[in-house]
Amino acid sequence: MIFQFEQDFADSLRCIPMVVRLKLDQCGIKLKLHQWLRFSRQQRQSLIDRPTDTAADRAAYREYLIHLIENVCQEQASELPVDPKPAWEDATAIPASVLEQAAARGVVLTLELWQKLTPLQRFALIKLSCSKHENRNFVPAFQEFSSPWSQDKHC
Repeated sequence: MIFQFEQDFADSLRCIPMVVRLKLDQCGIKLKLHQWLRFSRQQRQSLIDRPTDTAADRAAYREYLIHLIENVCQEQASELPVDPKPAWEDATAIPASVLEQAAARGVVLTLELWQKLTPLQRFALIKLSCSKHENRNFVPAFQEFSSPWSQDKHC
């Protein structure tokens, strides 16, 4: 469940992968990098693998993560508002930040391609278009997602 553009840190899980970042947004918990790094490899992998497909899954994920932060980091979890209609779920409109980043990087993102992307892929492009320190991965992510072979893969 790790994208190709994330492979430079995938083995060590030293950064929070996009799949976990999506799950954090879905369950309304902010996870800081120093907290992530305190978790064991097994705990990090669990955060990657645990489902968030249903409301019950998201509630269980949230409780598990709150428990991890409190017990491993000795900190209280920070909450985030959950967007009831997140942009990555909308395949009918490309967010302005993504279009701007694509134009700035010289890539053409069509609505047809946007509609073919998975919600996780759309989430990644949205995050990479907003994050100043990570937008260097926007083009590699775009290339990965727009390759013909990637349309059959989710990650």
